[in-house]
Amino acid sequence: ENISDFSLNITDCTQVVMPEEVFFTVAAAGILENLLILIAVVRNKNLHLPMYFFICSLAISDMLGSLYKTLENIFIILCKMGYLTRHGDFEKKLDDAMDSMFILSLLGSIFSLLAIAADRYITIFYALRYHNIMTLRRALVILAIIWAFCAGSSIAIALFSYEAATVIPFTILFPLMMFFILCLYVHMFLLARSHAKKIASLPSSTVHHRTNMKGAITLTIFLGVFLCCWAPFVLHILLARFCPHNPYCACYMSIFHVNGTLIMCNAIINPMIFAFRSPELRSTFKKMFYCSR
Repeated sequence: ENISDFSLNITDCTQVVMPEEVFFTVAAAGILENLLILIAVVRNKNLHLPMYFFICSLAISDMLGSLYKTLENIFIILCKMGYLTRHGDFEKKLDDAMDSMFILSLLGSIFSLLAIAADRYITIFYALRYHNIMTLRRALVILAIIWAFCAGSSIAIALFSYEAATVIPFTILFPLMMFFILCLYVHMFLLARSHAKKIASLPSSTVHHRTNMKGAITLTIFLGVFLCCWAPFVLHILLARFCPHNPYCACYMSIFHVNGTLIMCNAIINPMIFAFRSPELRSTFKKMFYCSR
């Protein structure tokens, strides 16, 4: 609805439509993969650590993103079949609920990545005091605050999504949080070498430091994948709000369904990174599959 007939008439770009089968397949795969992450962490007591709880928070955010796109496509199919109208009162409330779920998924992913980045930062630079600084109880409190804030913000943004005062802070938050996480990365990698020299005399410090840096590299991969998958959709929101009739904006917005598919692909890629980079998770998955057989 963001692309009017006028904007379609002044651009040669046609709307790119993804088959419903593709949406449902990718969404189902994302939900199942992240559900495996949650089950693995719950079943393996060795994974009951702050870092893996933050990873579970990211997995829940990815599941919400996949669930949002699934419900949205079911809603569109029902509208096409005539069971629902696009402008009814019930449909408006349902649309607001789905928008709130999408915003909750985006905010949850951003703040979960931020929590993981902060956890890696503490692990690398305060290794000897890590278990005193980042306790399990403190991690749960952090997650409770994150999700309470994200839930409240998602409801407020969904209800007032047509106001520029709401859209602008929401879209500014995305690059701002990414910049903050990037600053943490730069600081981690610049000081990692000097920190390694200070703890080189401690037992097993080299192995511990390599493990921490591996975690930082894994988080860097998460951030890169997140930016590639979510940034096109955030750009779409900005263009739809501020230049819906511009032919260049309309041309970009014609790939709306492709951007939505990228969001769901993020939910598929993240669990693969977990399984590939974490030996403990790989071991847990093997035990789960062998037991099921």
